[in-house]
Amino acid sequence: MNDPYESYKLYNALKLHFETDSYDAIKYNFKTSIKPQSFFNRKDKYFFAKLAKTYGKHLKDYYIANFKMDVKYVGDMLNEGGEQYYRSHKKVLESIHYSFENDINKLSEIESSFDNLLISENNNHPKIIKLWMQEEILLETIVILDSLTGFVERENKKISETIIWPDIYRKITKYKPFVNFNTEKCKGILIKQFTNA
Repeated sequence: MNDPYESYKLYNALKLHFETDSYDAIKYNFKTSIKPQSFFNRKDKYFFAKLAKTYGKHLKDYYIANFKMDVKYVGDMLNEGGEQYYRSHKKVLESIHYSFENDINKLSEIESSFDNLLISENNNHPKIIKLWMQEEILLETIVILDSLTGFVERENKKISETIIWPDIYRKITKYKPFVNFNTEKCKGILIKQFTNA
């Protein structure tokens, strides 16, 4: 993708996807109601052109890596951090099972009961969410565990905290479609680690 307008459209679709509850970029095939005129009126057109030229067919992953880290403005995505987030994101996704296994090993050292990790404490965040917020484990691990157990939706019904949790919930559910993994392999890693604990 080398077209600055296409770059802008993709950015806009992903921004809506990650920041709103109603829009689903996958469902709508990354289409929005954006018109060319809104792009040409922007003062930051150059940023979209530069990103399109630099990342081409990897631009979607670049945007996802930055939105995942709460970088929302395209100008901020062009700095050093944006590239670093992208490289880190790519590395994790390329070795998703290895990264997941590392996190599961860490989790089993912290808590011997797998169920205790996923249950809200006093209607607050589950221990596993707190560990992710402390950067002990990866967001991808949360997404995989949620795909395997459905704990995020279940706990969402119990959690009464309304300041941080809604954003956490949205981030996990919105990022989920972009994390590809082998279900059986991840189940195997989980069973092996927590049945031996």
